Amino acid sequence: MAAPKPLLTVDDLVVSFDGPLGTYRALNGVSFHVDEGETLAILGESGSGKSVTVRAVMALLPRHSARVEQGTIRYAGEELTALPVRRTRELSSTQLAMVFQDSLTALNPVIRVGEQIAELFRVRLRTSRREAWKRAVAGLDRVGIPNAAARAHDYPHQFSGGMRQRVVIAMALALGPRLLIADEPTTALDVTVQAQIMDLLRELRQADGMAMILITHDLGVVADVADRVAVMYAGTVVETGPLRAVYDRPAHPYTRGLMNSIPAADRPGARLTPIEGMPPSPLRTPSGCAFHPRCPFARANCRSQRPAPRVVAPGHEAACHYAEEVMAGVDVDGSRAA
Repeated sequence: MAAPKPLLTVDDLVVSFDGPLGTYRALNGVSFHVDEGETLAILGESGSGKSVTVRAVMALLPRHSARVEQGTIRYAGEELTALPVRRTRELSSTQLAMVFQDSLTALNPVIRVGEQIAELFRVRLRTSRREAWKRAVAGLDRVGIPNAAARAHDYPHQFSGGMRQRVVIAMALALGPRLLIADEPTTALDVTVQAQIMDLLRELRQADGMAMILITHDLGVVADVADRVAVMYAGTVVETGPLRAVYDRPAHPYTRGLMNSIPAADRPGARLTPIEGMPPSPLRTPSGCAFHPRCPFARANCRSQRPAPRVVAPGHEAACHYAEEVMAGVDVDGSRAA
């Protein structure tokens, strides 16, 4: 059986921003890939660079303050950073689509939701108004909006948060993209609605055979959805691999810290182990490994040498000088972790 082909490949991506306190790097050599039909979850704390990464892919970085300094973003063989704006917008509306975390700001508050979806068909596919409206209603029905024909006439504020997010998903999928990017799609939703939205995304991805990038800081959200994960810290990817491999045997101390901070249903009352300290400011990124000030495994070379990603198991990479020790579950004192 032939190996799946990468649909999107990001390699050594560096993105800088100009701010009131000076220029800083939000991304410092980000690399990952997404294969046809798979779901990649990008995990990390707030400020790790997750959203900046996908906005660079979608060409949504602010033009007046952000710039791609180096690296490549290849989608289906095309180098996105070298494309003219017109071609980038064409791809962003037809083959790549994005679900934003704030559904209220993603929708125009003074236009009926049916009209907002129908406009995509009229502008991109040149369909008639009648046909565009018919397709918009079908899209709303597909994502589980009850009585879609009537609700298509409503405005965004007339929907609950979960239903509004379904509308945003319907817009993103309207033109049949090959890659869907969901940026914190369950933010501000209660736990039950979160599960419903994630189930919906999984079902739609499987039905359409599209690839998906899921951006989140919630490790529990992706456990039943993702095929692979990429863990980001301080503007770079520190670990990638199959979901179960990374969850069960993390090879980077940051990933291990994230896993230790998840409440476990089979260990009621067990003490959680938080990651000490705070993520670094992009204006003052530490030398060497950016995680070393918070890392219990840190040694002298961690403070001076930035570790390169390396293979620790088939399909599993980690950017840590002591990845094998971390992966083996060895504690800092040399004993084996429980």
